[in-house]
Order: sequence, then structure tokens, then C-alpha cells
Amino acid sequence: MAEDSKPLLIKRYASRRLYNTETSDYVTLDDIAGFIRTGREVQIIDLKSGDDLTRQYLLQIIAEHESRGENVLPVSVLNDLVRAYTTQATSMVPQFLQTSFEMLRESQEKVMETMGGGGMKVPGLEAMQAQQEAFMKAMTGGMNWGTTQPNEPAAEKSGDGEDLDDIKKQLAELQDKLSKLK
Repeated sequence: MAEDSKPLLIKRYASRRLYNTETSDYVTLDDIAGFIRTGREVQIIDLKSGDDLTRQYLLQIIAEHESRGENVLPVSVLNDLVRAYTTQATSMVPQFLQTSFEMLRESQEKVMETMGGGGMKVPGLEAMQAQQEAFMKAMTGGMNWGTTQPNEPAAEKSGDGEDLDDIKKQLAELQDKLSKLK
């Protein structure tokens, strides 16, 4: 197995300092974010207890980016994530998010490949969009995520269709941003 295919092991000491076991030096959360951006997987382990702290630190990296104004997650998505922890949808959310990000990653790769050819038309983009919409419908079908706004009576909402429209709008915005990349 190649060195880069194994997760980079980071050990957290009792002092909360993070130690890169490959380079034998201390690293910061920004360093860890940089490793991940370059495609490297990381695993953060508490030295004393052996507990895997990777999720905790990845969430902390995301929270720091969001607090600096680097907003990637719309408030409506954050609300839906909070709701997912308290509903029966909890079991579906991880798979849904993983599949959605895989689709996004594949779309970005196709856009980058196409841009290298000089044209902005992405072959198969319509098919990918249809696939994403079908996936969204399948994953959200029959579920009311309760996206009513404060001061907005729930009776005035159209239900699942409006939730799906919100998701479609967010996907369209992402696809628009992808198509504008040069």
C-alpha cells in the first residue's frame, strides 16, 4: 500500500497539541485542512486513550471556516442537519450526504476535464442533473423536513414539494457556480 493511500496519523497529546507522525512535528488545524485539500485522508487519535477524534476535529475545521465568513453550508442545510439528529431520518442522512458529495465531486471533475478542452459545454451535464434530481426525489420522497420559517404558519407551506424545490434551487446554484469556473 502506498504511503499516500494510508490516512495520515495525527496524535493528540494531553496538552492538546497535534503531532504529525510522518514528519515528526506539530501541526495546526489549518495544516490538517491543507492535507485534506490535497486529497490526503487524516486520522486523529488521542495518544492517552486511543480514541479516534477525527470527526471532532473535522467538524471543528468546518466550524472555523464558517465562523470566518467562508459560508459553504446554507442555514437551511444546517437546520436540516440539526433536525436529522432528532428524527428517524438520521439513518438516511449520512448515505444521502456521501452520495451527494460524490455526485458533486464527479461533476467538478467533468467540468475541469471539459474546460481543458476549451469549451464550457459539459457533455452529459443534463444527464447528471437529472440523476441528481431523481436521487433527491428518492431520498426526500414522503418526508417533511419541517422547513417552515419562524413567524410562518406551517399550514401555509405546501409540504414536501416546497422542500424539494428548495433542494433543487440549491443544486441549481451549485451547478451554476460549477459552470462559471474557468
